[in-house]
Order: sequence, then structure tokens, then C-alpha cells
Amino acid sequence: MAADVETELGAGKTSLSECRWVEARAAFERAGQAGEGPEALEGLAQAAFFLDEPELAVDAHERAYAAYRAAGCAVDAARVAIALAWEYRAYRGEPAVSDGWLGRARRLLEGLGPTREGGWLALREASFALPGDPALARERSAEAESLGRQLGDIDLEMTASALSGLALVSQGEVVAGMARLDEATIAATAGEMSDPVAIGFSCCYLIFACERVRDLDRAAQWCQRLATISAEQNVRALRAVCRAHYGSVLMLRGEWEQAEVELTGAAAVLAHTPREGADAFARLGELRRRQGRSDEALRLAEQAEHHPIAILCRAALALEGGDLAAAVDGAARYLRLLGAAVIERAPALELLAEAHGQADQAAEAMAAARELRAIAAQVRTDPLLGAARHAEGCAHCAAGRWEAAREAFEDGVGLFSSAGLPFEASRARVALACSLRALGRRDAALAEFDRASEGFRKLGAMAEELRTRRLQAGQRPSGVARLSLREQEVLGLVAQGKTNPEIAATLVLSEHTVHRHVANILAKLGASSRAAAVATATERNLL
Repeated sequence: MAADVETELGAGKTSLSECRWVEARAAFERAGQAGEGPEALEGLAQAAFFLDEPELAVDAHERAYAAYRAAGCAVDAARVAIALAWEYRAYRGEPAVSDGWLGRARRLLEGLGPTREGGWLALREASFALPGDPALARERSAEAESLGRQLGDIDLEMTASALSGLALVSQGEVVAGMARLDEATIAATAGEMSDPVAIGFSCCYLIFACERVRDLDRAAQWCQRLATISAEQNVRALRAVCRAHYGSVLMLRGEWEQAEVELTGAAAVLAHTPREGADAFARLGELRRRQGRSDEALRLAEQAEHHPIAILCRAALALEGGDLAAAVDGAARYLRLLGAAVIERAPALELLAEAHGQADQAAEAMAAARELRAIAAQVRTDPLLGAARHAEGCAHCAAGRWEAAREAFEDGVGLFSSAGLPFEASRARVALACSLRALGRRDAALAEFDRASEGFRKLGAMAEELRTRRLQAGQRPSGVARLSLREQEVLGLVAQGKTNPEIAATLVLSEHTVHRHVANILAKLGASSRAAAVATATERNLL
């Protein structure tokens, strides 16, 4: 009987090393039938992980943990506890239980000296600390990297280096972080590393960093490389995670048809895993929002309720629907979730600047724009520089500084276009057109509206195309900023035929402030004159 167990255990381990997961599971199951022991159970759990069978993985790991504890094998029990900590977070969405398993592993390893398990415990604590606490992530990653070097474990050392790089990027130390990530991914793809889990994590961390700094070409290349690796190693879940991130890259680059294939495929595979499934649903929801399929976008965002991308997607939907307060609240919630992370703040700051700008809150819009500008100055990628200029344009609009707004939006169009982001470029063109019209440059404004409409048409962004056409025609569709209370007061006095000095005296304002309010009113109503603004407002029951 013992010989049969050893034979099956050996067969299972060989199959695991050769990425033959079905054969490995069968061998470990036979070993268990011949005489169930912790090694067979742990091997079965590992095979189940690669076969994307989460419940079997958790069950087998829990039984293996109990068996190792009964046998007095503290290090082995700790190793299984670390695996369970990840599974309870990823598969079941139970961080409290996950933390409990980490605590058990830490206690079991106390006083045992340097171990590989101690390194992986530090790595798990580091990965769970992101994005909220990158300083803790760096501290634990350094501990794991040191252990990996001390033990001669290249998989542990390079995975720790990669995670440390991601934490550095999150804190804004982009050059140093990307250098670490590059080194780790070269080790992963050049055959130096052997553990498929370590290889997968190392490559994923680089892709995450590329997305955050919006280095889309680099992200696309590594997504494709990771897809090849995961196919070679037959890791279905890793392929799905890669597809989800690749789908986002394709979406940003305007390749929406292929993005849909990747994101829907990833969502189908990952639906049963709370963490990765929520990520896939949130990314698919963002694609739906851009496509103008708002109801579907909202449903997907609700499925991924607490995921940062889903929170920001709902905030963007609120902005499009004209609910500026909800948009600001959503962006603020996203920022609270991030904690001390720096780079990840960029998309929420961009949305905040736009929402505050539409609400004529110039100071708040400029504060968000300045913070975004500081991040963009650290990263120096065209997409982030373009986002910063667009945010500044929104702030200038709120303050009635139309020439400064025109310049900012013009820069944004150029930067987004050079980065290959057609959706963002078209939105910037719409904003540019509105600022040109406010400056009285009607023909130039119409030309930009036409270019924006054509850009949206090519993408298949029908809702944005319709919105652009309405703006071009001087209509105010839902989602376009409403007149503020002060603007309504000013417009009412304009309708009475009062001049700017008379309005200033009536409302106890400076003439400069009144001039700014009138310019804002003309831009929002798409009117070329005070009389036209009054006529448009009367037609829409705004007076």
C-alpha cells in the first residue's frame, strides 16, 4: 500500500512540474484512495488551482492543513495556510478569514529561521497591502526578496522584486519601479524562473504598472507575452486575468470589437471568483459605458460593487446623466479606497476636475487638475499629460478663462491622439469646440465638432456622437452642465435688458465676474449672443 502511495505521489509531482494538471489531479486522487495523507491533499489542491476548480482547492487545502498540524509539520502547515489566505480572498471574497490564515502561518513560522514559506508569507502580506498601503507592501517585499536571495530561491526573489516595483510605481517612483519590474519579467520569461505561479504574478505586476501609468504599448506587448506563457503552462485562470487587462488596453486604444471578445471571455471564466470576477465585470462595464450602453454598464458595475473601476464607472455614468454631486461623491470614494497610493489617483482626479468644472466650481476643479498635473509630471506618458491638460481646461472653463481653456483642450487633443486614445481625443475635441464657440470662433468650433462626431462614429460610441451633434446644434442634452443658480439670476437680468454694469450693481458683483457668468451662459446654451441665449432659455423653460 505504501509503495502505491509513493508511486502515485511521484506521478502527481511529475505531472505538476510538467503542467499536466488533469493527470496530476488523477494521480493525487489515487494516492489519497491508497492512503490519504497531507502531501496527496496538498498536491490535489495545487492541481485544482490550475484547473480552475476553487472549491476543490479550498477543501483539499483545509484537509491538508489539518493533517500537517496533526503530524506536527509546522512549516508545511504554514505553507498551506498561506495558500488558503489567498484562496479565501480571491475565491470567496472573505478578507477577514484570509487574514486569520495569514496569522496562523505567521505564528507557525515563529522562531524557525529563514524559510521559503516565510518569504511567501511576506509576499502575500505585501500584495494584500496594495493599493492602499504601498509603504507596507515595499517593506514586506524587501523582506521576501532578502529571504529569496539568502535561500537561493530565484522565484521568490524575482516575484518580490516585481511586487516592490509595483509598489514604487504606486508611490510615484516610476523609473525605479519599472526598472525592478523589467528585471523580474525578464527573469520570468527567459527561463530563469520555474514556478508558474511566480512567473504569472511577476508578469501581471508589470502589466498592472503599465496600466496605471498608461504605457499602453508596453502593456499590450506584455499581455500578449503573458497569454503565450499561460497557454504554454496550461493556466486557464491566468489566461483569463491576462485577457481582462488586455481587453482594457484594447478598449483604450479604440479596438472595441476585440476588446469585447477579451473582456466577455475573461468575465465568463472568472465569474465564480469574487476578486478577479469583479475586476473583469468592472472592466467590461467601462467598455459598455463608452459604447453608450448605460443600463448594461450600470448592471455590470453593480455586480462589481466595491471594485475601484466599478466605483469610477458609476461616477462617470452619473456625470453623463447630469448628477454632478453623485459624480463627485463617487470619485471621492474611489480616492478614499486608494489610501496612500499616488499614481492610481489619476482617473478620479480627471473626473473630479470635469464634474467640478461643470458645476462652475473653478477652485475645486483647479485643485484636482493641479494634483493630476503633478502625477503626470512624474510619469511623463502622453495619456496622463493629456488627462492633466484636459482637467486644466475644465477648470479654466469654470472660471470663464476661455482662451486658456482652448489652449489646454488643444494640447489634450494632441497628446491623446499621439498616444492612440481615440475616445479621449474625441471628447477633448468636443470640449475644444465649446471653448472655441465661447470665444466667438464659430467656424473653427463647427470643424472640431465634426471631427469629434466622426471619431465617435468610427468607434461605435453612438451616445457620444449624438451628444456631440446636439451640442453642435446648440441643444443641451442630458449630462451637459446646467445653469447654476447665479447664472440663472444673471440670465434673468439679461432678459430684462440690463447691461453688465447694471447687473453687477444689482447683484453686488464685479463687472469682471458678471462678464464671466455671461460667457459661461452663452457656452452652455450654445448661443452666439445675449439675445440668442435669452431665446434659447425661454424655449427650454429656463427663465
